[in-house]
Amino acid sequence: MGETRTLKDLQVGDQVMISKITGEGAVRRRLMDMGLTRGTQVYVRKVAPLGDPIEVTIRGYELSLRKDEAEHVEVDG
Repeated sequence: MGETRTLKDLQVGDQVMISKITGEGAVRRRLMDMGLTRGTQVYVRKVAPLGDPIEVTIRGYELSLRKDEAEHVEVDG
């Protein structure tokens, strides 16, 4: 099996499924409140030139995440 991938590692056009939310307390709660939950499909729409922020489509809406937030979202696919 390969390394664990996070939203931070993805390229524009990738479509993946969330496998796990890492992080503690407020960070984890914030990500989950934004709709980032296990089993949810995510499509990467845009990545800024320096990689921050990352824009994804999730549950029918666009969401921008900073790299430090995106690294707490592990993905499959």
